[in-house]
Amino acid sequence: MSRGSKKNLVSTLSRADRLALVEREAVDLSLVVQAELLGLSRASFYYRRVPPSATEIALKHRIDELYTAHPFDGSRRLTVCLQREGLCINRKAVQRYMHEMGIVAIYPSPNLSKRELAQRVHPYLLHGVRAAEPDHIWGIDITYIRLAAGWLYLVAIIDWYSRYVVSWELSDSLEIEFVLTAVDGALLHAKPRIWNSDQGSHFTSPQYVERLQEASVQISMDGKGRALDNIITERLWRTIKYEEVYLHDYITPRVARQGLTRYIEFYNHERPHQALNYRTPAELYGGARPAIQLANRLTLKGAESTLNKAALLS
Repeated sequence: MSRGSKKNLVSTLSRADRLALVEREAVDLSLVVQAELLGLSRASFYYRRVPPSATEIALKHRIDELYTAHPFDGSRRLTVCLQREGLCINRKAVQRYMHEMGIVAIYPSPNLSKRELAQRVHPYLLHGVRAAEPDHIWGIDITYIRLAAGWLYLVAIIDWYSRYVVSWELSDSLEIEFVLTAVDGALLHAKPRIWNSDQGSHFTSPQYVERLQEASVQISMDGKGRALDNIITERLWRTIKYEEVYLHDYITPRVARQGLTRYIEFYNHERPHQALNYRTPAELYGGARPAIQLANRLTLKGAESTLNKAALLS
């Protein structure tokens, strides 16, 4: 494989997808060579995370259901709800699970201005501003996607004017790589004037901020008392979960990818939205291309057979 091909493979496939291409029993390609070609450390081949317990999975799934229905509920109220259902859990555990799930209640948080990384937090630019046309304002957020025996994380970038999902990506961890993959995919598609997010660690990271600055995008971040301004993306999460995720028991990440791929294409191109006068997001966005999800396309094809895997490595 040439250096250019290797660089392209590393830039278009997420870490999880590159790991999925590894053939541990391959005769012609050693693990050392595969690690080099896929841009992975050899240590990552041997690391095995301890799987979560059935109790932890059940509690996180229930927290996700409660939070999706009532995103203004904080850890205190969620703890009470869980305890009333007969579940043995304290507030400290709920807070830890919420942190691990990447969720936070939608209400003003105290002392947002006192963050240690305040220099990376950008001002909120949407006071009195409404999206006037496609690619005027984009929003980005992350949500929890449940599996039968675990969970994934979904990041999506949505055009606020049309509700069109411009780009999305899945990951089995909250490492920043899948967020950057979604950002890069979106910027290949178009470029907004304003890009809005919350002040989470992913969206204040130098890698994320530098990408938007290089694209000459105005960066907006929800500030104290402005958490509801990302409500468009919160509504997207509720729609995806009620109409797709909660109706299917995803057995594996691959099944989840396939289901979400189908649903997001349906959401963008076939599902009429009441808020859009019963037009689809794609109609309002202007006949846009299907949502970009680079790793998904390559993974689904690359995982079909050993021959396809070998082709990507050759």
